[in-house]
Amino acid sequence: MFTRRSRYLATRRFEPADDGTLPFAGVRARDIGSATPVLEHVLQPGERLDALGVHYFNDAWRWHRILDANADVLCAAELEIVGARPLPRATGADAPPAGDAVEEGQVLLIPRASEGGG
Repeated sequence: MFTRRSRYLATRRFEPADDGTLPFAGVRARDIGSATPVLEHVLQPGERLDALGVHYFNDAWRWHRILDANADVLCAAELEIVGARPLPRATGADAPPAGDAVEEGQVLLIPRASEGGG
């Protein structure tokens, strides 16, 4: 069950197989909407995306707009405080490939709070 503010509320669920079982109990990946950038923000030590949501949108829950506008450099699975010691990573054959960490001084694009201009 999702909260009424969830971005996943309208996301399609997986279809049951012919025998009626669900292949996965969750939902499909959500479509990323438009997030046209209008500002640039240079990351500083200790910054977090929820704090940037408050700063730019007056709403900590809108951090995902920044994530959507920077999909080429940010990944929700790697949301760490800028400049903090990195989280431990899985190792071995099943580990995902290491990506570039978000670093101090990196420029993030800041979109409008919504594409309707609001």
